[in-house]
Amino acid sequence: MYESIREHQSVNIRQISQNRAEQVAYYRYLENENVTLSELVRSVSDHCQQQVSGGHVLAISDSSEVNLQAHRGRLKKKGLGVVGNNKDIGFFIHPTLVLNAETGFPLGLSSIQIWTRPLNHANKEERNYKKLPIEAKESYKWIASAERSEGCLREAKKVTHIGDRESDIFEEWAIVPDRQNHLLVRVCRDRRLAGKEQSLFSYLSAQPCEGIYTLQVEADPRIGRIAREALMTVRFAQVKIQRPDRLSLTDYPPSITLYAVEAKEVNPPMGQSPIHWRLLTTHPVVCLEQALQVIQWYCWRWRIEQLFATLKRVGLNIEATQLESIVGIQRLTVLALSVAVRILQMVEGREKSDLPASLTFSEQQQQCLAEMSPSLQGRTPKQQNPYPPSSLAWATWLIARLGGWSGYRSQRPPGMPTLVHGLRKFESIFLGWKLAQP
Repeated sequence: MYESIREHQSVNIRQISQNRAEQVAYYRYLENENVTLSELVRSVSDHCQQQVSGGHVLAISDSSEVNLQAHRGRLKKKGLGVVGNNKDIGFFIHPTLVLNAETGFPLGLSSIQIWTRPLNHANKEERNYKKLPIEAKESYKWIASAERSEGCLREAKKVTHIGDRESDIFEEWAIVPDRQNHLLVRVCRDRRLAGKEQSLFSYLSAQPCEGIYTLQVEADPRIGRIAREALMTVRFAQVKIQRPDRLSLTDYPPSITLYAVEAKEVNPPMGQSPIHWRLLTTHPVVCLEQALQVIQWYCWRWRIEQLFATLKRVGLNIEATQLESIVGIQRLTVLALSVAVRILQMVEGREKSDLPASLTFSEQQQQCLAEMSPSLQGRTPKQQNPYPPSSLAWATWLIARLGGWSGYRSQRPPGMPTLVHGLRKFESIFLGWKLAQP
């Protein structure tokens, strides 16, 4: 049953069911107590494990909420919890998306954490949050991501765990790094530095500018950001961050040696806040080339934001599910995350003819695409599929045509909504194709 849902690349149960009986079977599967989240997550990570052997990978983690407030009246009471506003019903997800460190191509998911907050979730003051051990805090999710990814990524030559400002916690710096595992985090706190009168922010800003580069900034209406080409200055230095006073010397070292990198926009447009990143990493940064590499790795953190957008808004729309139990929706979310990764792979691989279609499509699906190919080709050379058969770019071109893309290379490449629409049409065609096989 899991392989069937995974093969269809969708989480719309009604759409992938051939009849009412199969639809009921899917729902029963997702509601079955014997189908555990851990088993589903392991199945997802097993596929990722096949892609990482011998290479350097980026393990990007982040959190998001699945808000089910619109379904509050029909959801079963068991497992109900609140999300970030402490009012709406839902749960939290914290996946780890694995990328090829050389190309940024998504390889899969190495871990997925899911949890609910109680309906009467107390605030931090009520819970005396600051004095809790890290294992009792939600912040432990960052350390748990590395621990739970270990089995999936053990064959990788090197792993760089990447997180946003929320993951800037001293405990993670003390626990996660080893010979195989590195950390790269955007700085949240202006930390004290061992042996320095200045704090981290002022010390880093006082370093000489080591070079400049340009950054293409995409528009973000949510924060009023306009699209532009930003001119960025780069500074870096080796630093020793001090252990916070709240942590004991017996459990954590007095300081940890890291490398700090600052990338800051100069002369931003009128009314625009400058792009300003401060990064800490265990990777050595002693030259401009190494600093730019670290910045590029952090830029690829945007992939996990695309993953969440695909899961919830662009096409899969997990928050509109008709399942009635929280645990069933959580199981479906694991499957949906796996599908969302495949859509990201198509977006990234739509012009890369060296990537095999097997990264995203099964052998049967490739056979079906090959038989459909002549009907999707245009009459003119400009509307012919330019990519070699069985490549990911070849398969993505065909899916995009099903999604309404013209096929002209002079136009913008097919975007995520077009590919999602094409996949949905392909699912229906693929079902009929399978039924017609001997």
